[in-house]
Amino acid sequence: VSNSNDAVIVAKGIVKKYETKIPAGFLRKKKKTIYALKGVSLDVNESEIFGLLGPNGAGKTTLIKILTTLLLPDAGKAYIFGFDVEKKPNEVKKRIGVMLMGERALYWKLTGKENLEFFGSLYRVPKKELANRIMWIAEFLNIGEFIDRLVETYSSGQKVLLAFAKALVNDAPLLFLDEPTVAMDPARSLEIRKKIKELRSQGKTIFLTTHIMQEAEELCDRVAIIDEGKIVAVGTPTELKSTLKGKSAVEIDIATNNIDKLIQQISGIKGIHKTAWNVVSSEKGHITRIRAICDSPREVLPSIVEVLLGNGAKIYYIKPEEPTLEDVFLHYTGKLLK
Repeated sequence: VSNSNDAVIVAKGIVKKYETKIPAGFLRKKKKTIYALKGVSLDVNESEIFGLLGPNGAGKTTLIKILTTLLLPDAGKAYIFGFDVEKKPNEVKKRIGVMLMGERALYWKLTGKENLEFFGSLYRVPKKELANRIMWIAEFLNIGEFIDRLVETYSSGQKVLLAFAKALVNDAPLLFLDEPTVAMDPARSLEIRKKIKELRSQGKTIFLTTHIMQEAEELCDRVAIIDEGKIVAVGTPTELKSTLKGKSAVEIDIATNNIDKLIQQISGIKGIHKTAWNVVSSEKGHITRIRAICDSPREVLPSIVEVLLGNGAKIYYIKPEEPTLEDVFLHYTGKLLK
């Protein structure tokens, strides 16, 4: 049993590695060890919404799989409500509801309701209680209109909602939600975020992964940033943003064929700390969004514009901003969340 008093989740030094083969010359391959998690430690308190932020491949889903007994760690310990996930997996499973991203664990030839009845029976929820529970979930998540249809007819957003419903079927005190609003339109995403807050107000503890900064900022009591298998920062969104005290951000949308040279030159401007970019789609086609953390936008903007115009870039948008969680992520990892 873990020694952390009120922590619902305790992870200590979790390591997970995979053996893979990489090409090593003609028709030859050599073994390579890839570390998905490199000594991850964290704890989550009761009735907290705890967010794990990171780019794809950072180790988010691997950590959730270990905490929910689906994978064994290679080193380290994890406890859920004081139960060791390796030694007492059944005690852990009784107390958790899990929604995994891109979950294939839905039966497409059954209706949504039949799926929930099946998973409820696996959790040994008594029949009458289960029927009431499914009625409550259908109303709570507003899935009544399609719950009696075959899952194979669902849109991707409806499948995500059913995966969320499945996580609620055993009324567990701890919910793991892996990218809960993925594949949803903005209106549905907003609705789901409201529901997550409601679940917390009912006393549930929620561990969620996301790569949507606004979602993390709006929902989470605390956030951990994970990058390349390591936790690089933990704190409330406000605490994390205060690590950038006195700094600002500048966001720029441009069209260019020479992004590497541009970034190199912008990064060399005095007063700029970190710079990153990614390609975003817009009505104007593909544009490149650059974000930079700097001391004073007023001082660096003329130099940035000079570099952009000097390299023939077309500027669509340029705006100084208060630092956001995205900038905290950039500060700690040197990347933007894609």
